[in-house]
Amino acid sequence: MYIYFPIAEISLNLFIVIGLGGFIGFLSGLFGVGGGFLMTPLLIFLGIPAPVAVATEANQIVASSVSGVMAHWRRKNVDFKMGTVLLLGGLVGSSLGVLLFALLEKIGQLDLVIKLSYVFFLGIIGILMLWESVRTYIRSRKSEFYRRKLHDHNWLHGLPFKMRFRRSKLYISALVPFSIAAFVGVLSAIMGVGGGFIMVPAMIYLLGMPTSVVIGTSLFQIIFVTANVTLLQSVQTQTVDFLLAGTLLFGAVIGAQVGTRFGGMLRGEQLRGLLALIVLLVSIRIGYELIAMPLDLFSSEMVK
Repeated sequence: MYIYFPIAEISLNLFIVIGLGGFIGFLSGLFGVGGGFLMTPLLIFLGIPAPVAVATEANQIVASSVSGVMAHWRRKNVDFKMGTVLLLGGLVGSSLGVLLFALLEKIGQLDLVIKLSYVFFLGIIGILMLWESVRTYIRSRKSEFYRRKLHDHNWLHGLPFKMRFRRSKLYISALVPFSIAAFVGVLSAIMGVGGGFIMVPAMIYLLGMPTSVVIGTSLFQIIFVTANVTLLQSVQTQTVDFLLAGTLLFGAVIGAQVGTRFGGMLRGEQLRGLLALIVLLVSIRIGYELIAMPLDLFSSEMVK
């Protein structure tokens, strides 16, 4: 059963699209990630134009992040003051990112920049995650346990405009979370991701936030940043396919429930290692497409 997606200008099997949403939802429930950094490349693999894949996935992330924030809010794991600072930075970054998105589309370099961004960021993050999970596994086998501080003070903590974030037990410059969020906001617009795969490690290792409040706080600002991206993309580039986003979301809701059940069967380092392998495979696949010789040097897609 095929369905035509008007903005993407392509017909796809409905069950394949729902299955893709279910697969990403399963990974989200299994690993605790939004899945945008995997969904967008997989949409491109299906033949969805890269600009449409990026803008549409940002729309889906809004809905999935809302449910996550509600769950963390009930457990009091959201630092709304920190989230507001991150939100302001994210709005600035995502607005600039959409302008950059439109500029790259105008000069015909958008597809290349999107794919290069995925190869670079997914490659680095996949390698770091795999290394960390292997190291943790080796240490656990040797029964070696290391104690570390919640966070170490460095030059970042000496910057001006300091604020006290009581829920996160921090007293740091607001410039640091603002700048991190602005950078992630640009990535949200260019790559069609919520940015959690960069934001969460940055909040833990750069800001020194307790892990218990990191995910909920990150999801809080992601809601508004991706909503801003969706609105601006709809107005400026008309690349948001709401029919496609709704179909993917339907499958993701089901898949997330299944993934959550399987998540408890594996240890933390095993989950991170498996996720790292998936991330690296996607990065390698995109990189291969960038350097592989096309079968037809004069195809219509090359002409575009």
